[in-house]
Amino acid sequence: MNAPTALPPAVDLPAGTVAVLPMRNLVLFPQVLTPVTLGRPKSVAAFEHAIAHELPVVLVLQREPGHDDPALADLWPVGTLTTLGQHHRHADGQVQVVCQGLHRVRLLEPVVGLPFLAARIEPMPDAAPSSSRAEALALQLRERVQELLSAMPGVPGELVLMLQTIREPAQLADLAASLIDIEPQDKQQLLEILPTEERLEQVLQRVTHRLEVMRIAREIAARTQERFDDRQRRVLLHEQLRAIQKELGENGDEARDIDQLDEAITAAQMPPAVESQVRKEWRRLKRMADAGSEAAPLRTWIEWMTELPWAPPAELRIDLAAARQSLEADHFGLARAKQRIVEYLAVKKLNPQGRAPILCLVGPPGVGKTSLGQSVARALDRPFVRVSLGGVHDEAELRGHRRTYVGAMPGHIVQALRKAGARDAVLMLDEIDKMSAGLHGDPYAALLELLDPEQNASFRDNYLGQPFDVSRVLFIATANVVDGLPAAVRDRLELIELPGYTLEEKLAIAHRHLLARQMQACGLRDEQCQVSEAALRAIATDYTREAGVRQYERELGRVLRAVALQLAEGQAERVRVDASDLATLLGPPTVEHDIGLRTSLTGVATGLAWTPVGGDILFIEATRMAGTGRLILTGQLGEVMKESAQAALTLVKSHAAALGLSPAAFEQLDVHVHVPAGAIPKDGPSAGVALFVALASLFSERPVRHDLAMSGEISLRGLVLPVGGIKDKVLAAQRAGLRGVLLPARNRKDLQDIPEPTREALNFTWLDSVDDAIEAALVPRLALAMDPSAAPPALGRL
Repeated sequence: MNAPTALPPAVDLPAGTVAVLPMRNLVLFPQVLTPVTLGRPKSVAAFEHAIAHELPVVLVLQREPGHDDPALADLWPVGTLTTLGQHHRHADGQVQVVCQGLHRVRLLEPVVGLPFLAARIEPMPDAAPSSSRAEALALQLRERVQELLSAMPGVPGELVLMLQTIREPAQLADLAASLIDIEPQDKQQLLEILPTEERLEQVLQRVTHRLEVMRIAREIAARTQERFDDRQRRVLLHEQLRAIQKELGENGDEARDIDQLDEAITAAQMPPAVESQVRKEWRRLKRMADAGSEAAPLRTWIEWMTELPWAPPAELRIDLAAARQSLEADHFGLARAKQRIVEYLAVKKLNPQGRAPILCLVGPPGVGKTSLGQSVARALDRPFVRVSLGGVHDEAELRGHRRTYVGAMPGHIVQALRKAGARDAVLMLDEIDKMSAGLHGDPYAALLELLDPEQNASFRDNYLGQPFDVSRVLFIATANVVDGLPAAVRDRLELIELPGYTLEEKLAIAHRHLLARQMQACGLRDEQCQVSEAALRAIATDYTREAGVRQYERELGRVLRAVALQLAEGQAERVRVDASDLATLLGPPTVEHDIGLRTSLTGVATGLAWTPVGGDILFIEATRMAGTGRLILTGQLGEVMKESAQAALTLVKSHAAALGLSPAAFEQLDVHVHVPAGAIPKDGPSAGVALFVALASLFSERPVRHDLAMSGEISLRGLVLPVGGIKDKVLAAQRAGLRGVLLPARNRKDLQDIPEPTREALNFTWLDSVDDAIEAALVPRLALAMDPSAAPPALGRL
């Protein structure tokens, strides 16, 4: 029973005007009874008014179901005049009411000023009385509808009885139209048809189509029942849909995609053995249901196979003059590296099928390793792709996952070649030294096959499962250090070292590349901004300490952004940046040249170190105290450096007589050696000479010259052994403002790698033994006796 409610305020509707209830997906036909749920405020208000005043309403289908507040223009023009019967109000405000259709009406114009939608209407009677043809159509329609109802489960018997008792053709057409499962727009079209014969024909056509679809579905179900079991019901539905589309003459998108894959396989120009395997899998995919668990992974695999560059590359054409010009235009300095690359291209030109070595550019960050590879690709007119190997610790990231794994994908190499779209692309293996072995295999093991010219003609990716020829790919690797690379990998690489830049080279690079690039990035023109030579030099010396020019370019960009701000705010029309302006633009200098540490002190020596980011200087401090002869080492020293310190102390003890010391003195003293910047790990044999000089200075009480640095490994016989990274260390000494360096005599051959301006600016002392280091590094006793505070004499070229 309905709960009593207060009547809404009286609203006088003009004659011929009724309330309108918009329906989202419902079309009500005359003489048809159906429940309707009302939830929108205006619809509920119209219902309350109609119930209160016992008035009919018009149910009309709206054009857009998603429209929540439709106007009269948003509704179809023809609806059904309806009486409201039993109803029930829910707690959430919705109303469920039983509606009885009366007859068709046309909406003429809206009535404004009401709390609900209302319109003036006119009745739409049937166009003509029933005819003999209409009765014949009605007879056929009744039979078809009864057949349709018998095929539908759960149909009430009252509905079948009603269908048999209706004799009026127009009423039968409306009842049948309300029973068939078609779109609301199609039902609206049937509602708007007034001629009885035409309406019967249209309803009969739709009922017949529905019966035919159901018949075909039953035949398909009968044919496929033996092929599928209960676990494959979803596959059955898709198979039925495909068969229905075929019977109706429709061709789905999936079939077109399968045919396109066939064309892609033909166009890929795969080797015969590979194409045979791919076509075998394609035929298997064609027989699969679209919703099968294997269909999507198999389709993805075939797409990968068709998108790889299988076709043989075009004839290799190398213009050495253009390559040399491209390298010179893009990079300043790096003469040996550019010469080696040109030689490599020359060999490729004369012997395109030859097994060339894999080039590996080794150097600190910011010296141009990646850009060298880009220049080579540009000179050869080939695609350039970069594969970053930093942090790779899984073999599958290079060789791919097996297709049986969920979410399997090819490795980075195959992905890069697919992106390049060419088998002769320039592929840069960046940061090859940053890989590491993990729980899922060693990526360096996968790299061996890739980098071996004798094996990479049949490189096998686990995901592809077929060999792929990468012998025509120009591989260029990059690394900061190669000490950690496995020996087998290093054996397959030809190392080309790219040491750091001198100050003059950095200034030249700034003029040729960095300044123009940063001005373009900041939107500045030459007539708006000018950076003086002194400012460029000050940025390089006071705000950066690096082997490359990456931080140098960042600081230059900071300066130009500050200039751009001044121009944008109208503070100036033209700005010139001098060295005196840098403190305002960049703040105080960030690079300390350690002037306070570089004084002639006993027990303090300046060493030269090589790091992954270039050369640098480090200070070794030694002090002594009463004790029992212990050696204390601090400063995050590695095992090799600790052994060098122990060897240096042993050498000092063996030279006690030459240093004027008593051997017994060492047994009553503890020696503490510390290398500042203790949070930074340090290791390597190059600090042997500096450790020996610091300890010799400590015990002999002779200060170490403050204007020189040293590098070299020592042996217990007192020999100075050669070390690596000479150019980077010498450049670091020049950047630090030192006047001389002590180097092993067996490193004299490396002098030719050092730029001429640097050789002219520094004094080089070549050491054969630690006695040479004592003589060159310690202040003579005579000078100390005459004037203990005297500065060390100037160094002479040795």
